Amino acid sequence: MGRRALLLLLLSFLAPWTTIALRPALRALGSLHLPTNPTSLPAVAKNYSVLYFQQKVDHFGFNTVKTFNQRYLVADKYWKKNGGSILFYTGNEGDIIWFCNNTGFMWDVAEELKAMLVFAEHRYYGESLPFGDNSFKDSRHLNFLTSEQALADFAELIKHLKRTIPGAENQPVIAIGGSYGGMLAAWFRMKYPHMVVGALAASAPIWQFEDLVPCGVFMKIVTTDFRKSGPHCSESIRRSWDAINRLSNTGSGLQWLTGALHLCSPLTSQDIQHLKDWISETWVNLAMVDYPYASNFLQPLPAWPIKVVCQYLKNPNVSDSLLLQNIFQALNVYYNYSGQVKCLNISETATSSLGTLGWSYQACTEVVMPFCTNGVDDMFEPHSWNLKELSDDCFQQWGVRPRPSWITTMYGGKNISSHANIVFSNGELDPWSGGGVTKDITDTLVAVTISEGAHHLDLRTKNALDPMSVLLARSLEVRHMKNWIRDFYDSAGKQH
Repeated sequence: MGRRALLLLLLSFLAPWTTIALRPALRALGSLHLPTNPTSLPAVAKNYSVLYFQQKVDHFGFNTVKTFNQRYLVADKYWKKNGGSILFYTGNEGDIIWFCNNTGFMWDVAEELKAMLVFAEHRYYGESLPFGDNSFKDSRHLNFLTSEQALADFAELIKHLKRTIPGAENQPVIAIGGSYGGMLAAWFRMKYPHMVVGALAASAPIWQFEDLVPCGVFMKIVTTDFRKSGPHCSESIRRSWDAINRLSNTGSGLQWLTGALHLCSPLTSQDIQHLKDWISETWVNLAMVDYPYASNFLQPLPAWPIKVVCQYLKNPNVSDSLLLQNIFQALNVYYNYSGQVKCLNISETATSSLGTLGWSYQACTEVVMPFCTNGVDDMFEPHSWNLKELSDDCFQQWGVRPRPSWITTMYGGKNISSHANIVFSNGELDPWSGGGVTKDITDTLVAVTISEGAHHLDLRTKNALDPMSVLLARSLEVRHMKNWIRDFYDSAGKQH
């Protein structure tokens, strides 16, 4: 993974067969959602029907009549035809069954809102592949992988549900999503306000584009998480990069590093940047899943995992070799908390799936998020944002070049005050909050902040260890949703 290829990382996990490298601040949006076998992850068993709807491959042109089957899930245990609602999950970059099983909030509020739950899979992910096995063959086949096409899929699916499910036709629909799915939920309400009465956009970095926020804000928040979780923790990590550089200068140093970090494959001098990227991405992932209870999102992790990691990084003023031994102990919390792993593989930061390819294409086209580090306000090596390098990497892999300003043209950037009924929730521990809406824009474009929350903690199922801030956030979210539903029925009553 060369230095020039660092630009794409935060947006998606790098699979072994991708040639483009994605930078630790560029692939993480996709990183929470790419298990190899989504149905095998521990989660509370959910009762739902698996259904398919025939979608147009291209909603916006008339040259092709090709269709594909979009997968979606429906759960109607608590749904009431009289006074009920439909909660519609705007699927993102992964298998929809995994999102369904890991979005416990929707299941927890279904009875209170008399809601039918619908989880719609995003095109080009899971089983919803427009061209089957050829969907990722080249940019011609991937040309229909855009947020706009995905939103149109959601709109057509809602029309289908209302047309075919008795009792659903005159019910309010609320869009719900987290991360990229949260962006889609917000954008869906903006573009299709006649389809959904409101949206809950959790951990949705809709402003992480162009220069709407500083490019360094993401890694600054990661650093703050580590600095607050233990004395000298972020400083130890900041010092580790030069220690790695010094130790890797000789063949014996490379051999020592391989052993000290318990790596599966011997390091060569060409691997050092890749090693540092892998370590950086580990710290990023820990910041996103710094949950108050043990979890199994990317890896099996303890409660407040950064605090556990920082126990090993209390003293930055030690020898290079001792510092790297401490770094190994810290990495081991993330990669080997279960004690089952015999060596660490620097090609993996979580399990990978086909979704990686789709996400790397989206990061090369319209989801272009600038990230940078300076080594002063953050604990990482300095790296500036370089659009040309990203563009060249994308052209090399996909034969396409990014359009960095298209998302703000399409969805308005910060000029969104004409819209209504969107709740933007963000956790202060979540590095994506830097690109999110964290202050109210209007009375109906509302920000909910979770002081002890990492990445879309509010969408996870309720837990006895939930901090008060997330309990309050969920109660606010439900209150807004009840208001939208009430207003919908009030308006319908007046029309009749």
